[in-house]
Amino acid sequence: MNVHGNPNIGVYIFANNKIALVPPTITEKDRKKVADVLGVEVVAVKIADMIINGVMVAGNDRGLLLPRIIKPEEYDELKEYIGDAVRLEILEIRQTALGNLIAANNYGALVSPTIDKPALEKIKNVLGVEAVYQRHLADIPTVGSMIVVTDRGGVVHPGVSEEERKLLSNIFRVEVSTATVNFGLYFVKAGLVANNKGALVGDETTGPELMRIQQALRLGG
Repeated sequence: MNVHGNPNIGVYIFANNKIALVPPTITEKDRKKVADVLGVEVVAVKIADMIINGVMVAGNDRGLLLPRIIKPEEYDELKEYIGDAVRLEILEIRQTALGNLIAANNYGALVSPTIDKPALEKIKNVLGVEAVYQRHLADIPTVGSMIVVTDRGGVVHPGVSEEERKLLSNIFRVEVSTATVNFGLYFVKAGLVANNKGALVGDETTGPELMRIQQALRLGG
C-alpha cells in the first residue's frame, strides 16, 4: 500500500498486536486494509498535529511512548479510545521522533545512544520488557528506523554486522535477518509495518524483498 502516494508507509503508521495508529487523512479502504492484514483496531489520530505516527510513537503491546510535543487533546483522545488496554506514557526528553530512536517487541527494546540514560528505566517500565539495550547499529544512531521486529521475527538494515545481527536476536529473542524494502531501501522501518499476524509493505517493494520479509517475520501464506 501507500499513504497519500508515498510508499514509506512506516513513517505514517504505528502498529502493535492490538492497535494501529493511522493518519486521519487516509481512506476508509486503507483503514480496512490495515485492520484486516494486521488484525487490529485502527485508531485515526495525529501526534503534535502531524500525521507521521510511525516516526513519533514507539512501543509494544504493553505500552506506547509518546513525544513531549503531543497536544493534550490528542493524548486525551488516544486515552479515551485505548482505555487501559495499553499504557500511554509521555517521554519527557529532548528528542521527539521516538519511532526512529526506539525499537521494541514484547521481550526487549533497543534504544538510540542519543537518548539520555535516565530515560531508560522509564522506557523499560512502560514497555514491561526484561531489558533495554542502548547502542548504535552500523555506526548509525537512529536504530528505530533500521529495524522492524515482532514476537515472531525481525528484519534489519543490511549494513549491520553479523555480530550486531546476533545481538539483536538475543535482545528480541527472535531470529533477525537483513532485508530491504521499497526497491532497495535499507531503512526498513520506513516501508514496513508489521505485527505477529501480518505485514504491510510500501507499494514499491519487489517480489524478492517481500518474500524475504515474509520469511524473516515468519508469516505464512
